[in-house]
Amino acid sequence: MALLVLPALSAESRQPIPEHEPFQWRPALVQSGLFALIEHGGRLAQAGTRDQLKGPFWRDYWTSVKGLSGRWDDGDTKVCNYMAHPMQGAVAGYIQVQNDPQGMYREFSRQPQYWTSRLKALAWSAAYSTQFELGPFSEAAIGNIGMKPGTMALVDLVMTPLGGFGWQIGEDAADRYLVQWIESKTGLRGVRIVARSLLNPCRSMANILRGRYPWHRDTREGVSAPRVYRSVTGPAHPAAN
Repeated sequence: MALLVLPALSAESRQPIPEHEPFQWRPALVQSGLFALIEHGGRLAQAGTRDQLKGPFWRDYWTSVKGLSGRWDDGDTKVCNYMAHPMQGAVAGYIQVQNDPQGMYREFSRQPQYWTSRLKALAWSAAYSTQFELGPFSEAAIGNIGMKPGTMALVDLVMTPLGGFGWQIGEDAADRYLVQWIESKTGLRGVRIVARSLLNPCRSMANILRGRYPWHRDTREGVSAPRVYRSVTGPAHPAAN
């Protein structure tokens, strides 16, 4: 289903948003909605989810929401709770970042502007997670997760934003210290594409959701740019050859 957005991928030369511009609410909401559509599309491919659509929608929805308990575990696998949900949270966080002109040009650093930006992303991720679990376009509404006792718990509501925050910081650090190091060593476009895309999977997904190539970066030039040697304490400069 994600392939539906691929034809919209644009060239990397699209004009950047000036840093003084306000937060881009409409694109952020559209991208978040598209992400939720893709996720629910995957769930609707499961027969068990489709079977739960047969009852009265609002009654079953409210019953499912009320099924949220104070317990931690919801019965899902550890991979789902502690890997998939943090990745979901990181994608939501990157949606916020790429629509915030005051955050989209920030790279991993100790600077307070960077951390302020990522805390805003954490808040967006928490809102997305809450809607995805409990809102009118949620697992509780589509598939009635929570109707069966023990299937709706706190783990997803906590791990999606907080785990996503950690995952996003990890991708930011990997992009600055590993991906850019790889780019400084090779001018091969294919190697750069693979490094940017696979070592930052959640950022790549968020890029696709806004119609960009997975390997796009707001913070630097495209993969065809000359090799750049970047110091972790100083500015980047083009390679001599």
